[in-house]
Amino acid sequence: MYRVQRDDQELINYFSEPPVDVCLDDVDLGRLPSHISVIMDGNGRWATRQGMERGQGHIAGISSLRETITACVRLGIDVLSAYAFSTENWKRPQKEVDLLMHLFATTLVKELPLFHQENVRLEFLGDIESLPEKTREVFEQGLSETADHTGMTLALAVNYGARAELARAARLISQEVAEGALALEDIDQQCVAGHLYTADLPDPELLIRTSGELRLSNYLLWQLAYSEFYVTDTLWPDFDRWELLRAIRAFQGRDRRFGGVSAK
Repeated sequence: MYRVQRDDQELINYFSEPPVDVCLDDVDLGRLPSHISVIMDGNGRWATRQGMERGQGHIAGISSLRETITACVRLGIDVLSAYAFSTENWKRPQKEVDLLMHLFATTLVKELPLFHQENVRLEFLGDIESLPEKTREVFEQGLSETADHTGMTLALAVNYGARAELARAARLISQEVAEGALALEDIDQQCVAGHLYTADLPDPELLIRTSGELRLSNYLLWQLAYSEFYVTDTLWPDFDRWELLRAIRAFQGRDRRFGGVSAK
């Protein structure tokens, strides 16, 4: 995948006035991860701490996602993926689920001008066919309107579960074998990867999880095999461009061996 072009002056302007502990000079712009993935966690806890209903945390989290998208565009990141709604999230109170579906639809419409301005191409990971009709129609509009964009890819995982994704891939592969389109001996790791929702994307190099939780929550179990993890106690509505830089700085300090011997 080609590195997304960045405007260095816009980058410098966007990361001006840094806090005392991190700045743009702390990261090597020549060694940025091509794919950053985020588990956006802590909206409900943030709202509770503010004395608000949980739904207000989801609304506040939209601003953090917008800032993270813009920051990644400024840095020239190829792919940003984000875990927005899991297959298990349907178990939440119906009022909260209804609010999330409404937010998905209304927010995407509001953010389309940003996607056009920043040349962002939208993708969805998950079973969007099973979403409420209004939400699904807006998602399909977003896919259509950004299909020709050539900048960063924003992949939103909605109604997504990694185990369901792998089961789906197994069904697709089995069907191709049954139809004679695929031989058993041709089923390898590349074949499986090609039947996942992320078939056209590189695996994440950096996974960021907010709110301090130390689990994957059924997210990208195949794709995260060699990703570097960065966990912060910061709740998602408080996550900003500077926390993103801290994560990238930590990533660049890792010794990535991929099962081999350290090159250091």
